[in-house]
Amino acid sequence: MTTIAIIALLLAAWPALLFVRNLGVLRRPVRRYRSASGVSILIPARNETRNIAAAVHAALANVGTEVLVLDDASMDNTAEVVLAVAAEEPRLELITGARVPHGWCGKNWACAQLAEAATHPLLLFVDADVRLASDAAASIAAWLRESGAQLASGVPRQEVGTFSERLLIPLIDFVLLGFLPLRRMRRSPHPAYATGCGQLVIADANAYRASGGHGAIRSRMHDGLALPKAFRTAGYRTDLFDATESATCRMYGSDAETWQGFSKNTHEGLGAPSRILPATVVLLGGQVLPFVLLLATGLTQFQFGCALAASALALLPRILAAWRFQQRPDMVILHPIAVVAMLGIQWMGLIRYLLRRPTVWKDRGYSQLGDRVS
Repeated sequence: MTTIAIIALLLAAWPALLFVRNLGVLRRPVRRYRSASGVSILIPARNETRNIAAAVHAALANVGTEVLVLDDASMDNTAEVVLAVAAEEPRLELITGARVPHGWCGKNWACAQLAEAATHPLLLFVDADVRLASDAAASIAAWLRESGAQLASGVPRQEVGTFSERLLIPLIDFVLLGFLPLRRMRRSPHPAYATGCGQLVIADANAYRASGGHGAIRSRMHDGLALPKAFRTAGYRTDLFDATESATCRMYGSDAETWQGFSKNTHEGLGAPSRILPATVVLLGGQVLPFVLLLATGLTQFQFGCALAASALALLPRILAAWRFQQRPDMVILHPIAVVAMLGIQWMGLIRYLLRRPTVWKDRGYSQLGDRVS
């Protein structure tokens, strides 16, 4: 039992210490209240009536930008909403998307078309559920130039409503900063350190085209990981920034959407066959086992002390994240339950992948090879 308690302490300490170190490295763009000329804001939209008007108005508040929205065969009135705004705003253009070719993920095809139509040297891709701050484009563009990277992304401040959102979405920051060494990522050009958030990505247009852009990742569902990897593979630098003040995002609107959204691309991320076993051991051992040990009977004082310290270290990143990224603090205590739920989603995604069952997202089905099947 002593050995188990020490292992739990070590597994909890590793991501806690890395998280603290990364917080000092992850910078927010300095807010620049000026024209963002030279930036194309690109918004892929499919069945986004609920979000698109707010997304477009927030994008247009960034002075000097061009704003392009691609209607990706929406079955609602997404296009009509955009056209109504475009009638009074010459900087906004609606593009009617072409049919998704075989082998392409719908979002990647939409982004590729948007990039082709963009006229500015910087491409700012934002999901339709993202609300940019009025200075975001100028601030992020300046940050990219100063960083020396050709692609960068950040996690917007996440707005949550349902229980599943409050439970699971804060884990995005925990996993990102608890297991990715940012200093090493910036020093090394290796594709293994490629990571990002597909909700908010800015890229140099020339580097985007030279690396193949979304065409290089056409079949991938996890564009937040795949696009930075394509850039790094082509010899370009990628980076991360703190987007808490740059944008907000309400990813999902229900518990069902949250679970479906988290499971759609697990086989390309944490739930990949090569990652799922070590990830399960590390996360259960460091984030769940300490709390289980606290409930055990017959522990020695040393064993209990290790379990208590491990539990505190497991909660430390969540407490810091609630402060730094403006997350709800009431769910911190449920962290071990959230980790178990996240791992359950990863394993379900892996089983679906192994059984070759299609992934359904935005009313489209995709095979586990990335091909669209409906």
